[in-house]
Amino acid sequence: MDMHARIRDIIVRMHEVYLGQDEVLKCVLCALLSGGHVLLEGVPGVGKTLIAITLAKLLHLSFKRIQFTNDMLPSDVTGFHTFRSGSSSLDLVKGPVFASIVLADEINRTSPKTQSALLEAMEESQVTIDGITYALPEPFMVIATQNPAEVVGTFPLPESQLDRFLLKVKVGYPPLEEETEILRKDIDHTDALRLKEVMGHEDVLSLMRETSAVKVHKDVLDYIARVVRSTRAHPAIELGVSPRGGLALKRASQAWAFIQGRDFVTPGDVLSMAPFVLEHRIIAKDGAPLGALETILHEVTLPL
Repeated sequence: MDMHARIRDIIVRMHEVYLGQDEVLKCVLCALLSGGHVLLEGVPGVGKTLIAITLAKLLHLSFKRIQFTNDMLPSDVTGFHTFRSGSSSLDLVKGPVFASIVLADEINRTSPKTQSALLEAMEESQVTIDGITYALPEPFMVIATQNPAEVVGTFPLPESQLDRFLLKVKVGYPPLEEETEILRKDIDHTDALRLKEVMGHEDVLSLMRETSAVKVHKDVLDYIARVVRSTRAHPAIELGVSPRGGLALKRASQAWAFIQGRDFVTPGDVLSMAPFVLEHRIIAKDGAPLGALETILHEVTLPL
């Protein structure tokens, strides 16, 4: 089975337990193939946790969940050193961040100090505990969730933390037909745990290498740069996209093209991924960055 057939097989198998939101599934897979992280925003009960469990199970990757609360400490995320009985040296007790897929559930419920414990891990795939640096597994992806409806007792993610997420995806309710099917099948997390893996660890790394090799023509790179630069000059935008945001858009577009079965990026791939990659990196004067971004995408000339 070639790489693109394997991608199609993963998506089909994910749809066995997560129905009706194909775009959300592809975005999460896109983040993994890009070596990036994804922030899922939606009300409770729409399957955000189910996506993470399903992906880890199908790809045979280690999985840990962190349920964030307002009294959590950074060591609850990263781990700590301790003296074990009969040992004369410090031993590492690994935190839940030591997994290939880490579900950071309700990340906006914990303090900024604990949120920042994820920063080094997300940016450099490593953590430092008591001055000692430890590498995290490869691949390493954080799937964070937050509930947009509740503001009491929450700590909004600062721009520096939001910028670490390759994609921010809004997860809504499923369409009527799919919701009826969820009720008929009585789907829950146990269905995801029963899934058989479709590939192993080395296969996932191979998919990631193939994704990074997807070709991006100079004209498409120029288009990405013009879109990014336009966000800094638009009158409705207070803070535009950084060069890191441009790199994120390129990597996400490569992954999107790969998922579509191509080995080259089209301007359409960039248009598809731009809202997920750029919206959370923009601060708009009216608090609605998507409108300004859509205007920019409409105004910037597409390469022929």
